[in-house]
Amino acid sequence: MTDKIQHPDTLQRFLFDGSPVRGALVRLDAAWQEVLSRRDYPAPIRNALGELLAAGQLLAANLKFDGTLVLQLQGKGALKVLVVECNADRTVRATAKWEGEVADVGLRDLVGEGGMFVITLDPKNGNDPWQGIVALEGGSIAEMLSHYMQRSEQLDTWMMLAADGETAAGLLLQRLPDGHGDADGWPRVQTLADTLTREELLGLDADVLLTRLYHEEQVRVFDAEPVSFLCSCSRERVGDMLKMLGGEEVGDIVLEQGSVEIGCDFCNQQYVFDEDDVRELFDYDVTEAVRQARH
Repeated sequence: MTDKIQHPDTLQRFLFDGSPVRGALVRLDAAWQEVLSRRDYPAPIRNALGELLAAGQLLAANLKFDGTLVLQLQGKGALKVLVVECNADRTVRATAKWEGEVADVGLRDLVGEGGMFVITLDPKNGNDPWQGIVALEGGSIAEMLSHYMQRSEQLDTWMMLAADGETAAGLLLQRLPDGHGDADGWPRVQTLADTLTREELLGLDADVLLTRLYHEEQVRVFDAEPVSFLCSCSRERVGDMLKMLGGEEVGDIVLEQGSVEIGCDFCNQQYVFDEDDVRELFDYDVTEAVRQARH
């Protein structure tokens, strides 16, 4: 392994030269703190969201795709939804919703009965999004996604995820098709990965971690890719959403409340549209038109 420049938030891909295995490591500090600064999450919800954020980057690592990967876990227990968006430029955002008191329990208990896990690929080129449903097999996000990759992509996958109030991190290993390296390499690499602790995953840089696990393996480590938080919301996008609602409905809200206020679930930015804004948005006096229609 060669020395690499470390970044505070990185996605690090690697390949075993002598074994049929590829992998990726992600460590998010600043980007994760940006997510946490927007809302005060109960610890079990926070940790699940951090694990899902790390998982999104790991799944996006080997995608040749210009668009957005969206992971959404919907629950019917205390946890209502976890949403993570990972873009091709390695920018991310995430949010969660819950109800009531959140007990310190496992993910399956947080989700409750009848939950759903959806993966969406939303391309930038205007093509329709693709969606896949992840069975809720296993008691963790890592187990659910590993089962999904095995069943839907026929890819043997090993994944470990961890998150706390400071860091979100993950390690992904995938077996390559036959003919790539030593056939015994996959179980050997996986067995060594099983010795990794949650504390090591959260606390060690990629090169240190890989060296500890695989100092006797030939591992090719690629350049680290920086990851950052970015919310794609904007006043223009909110305006486009209001246009979809229609002038009459928006005008009604302005007449009753004096303005339309919409907040972004991801970054908590508030967008306020008053009567002048709505008039400009619809290119005519919407509220006057609604007022006249009522009379």
